[in-house]
Amino acid sequence: MSVTNTGVPGAIRIDDDCPVREVLDRVGDKWSVLIVVLLGHRTHRFSELHRAIDGISQRMLTLTLRALVRDGLVRRTAHATVPPRVDYELTELGRTLLVPLAALDTWARTHRDDIRAAREHHDRVTG
Repeated sequence: MSVTNTGVPGAIRIDDDCPVREVLDRVGDKWSVLIVVLLGHRTHRFSELHRAIDGISQRMLTLTLRALVRDGLVRRTAHATVPPRVDYELTELGRTLLVPLAALDTWARTHRDDIRAAREHHDRVTG
């Protein structure tokens, strides 16, 4: 039996063609999640996103937005104005991502103290 075949019905494949791995490569990083959550509330301009996300560089915001647009999760609309204005909003596909992200948020809030306690216990025992 190979590493990718656990014998469990419906097991997740972990090879290079794994759909979960492919999606997590995009939405599993902290910047993508924060951008999707912000855009879940309303359309934002680049500068609004940059101000709202503490610690993200302009370059990283640009790269992350480009990837989200490429994957069909975010729509970029450029307006022919002076100065130029670009708006970002979730697509219908991007909106479907809000449900699992909300579930993850609920789980994290529910179990954050448990995880912190487990870390402290582990550090005391192994430290």
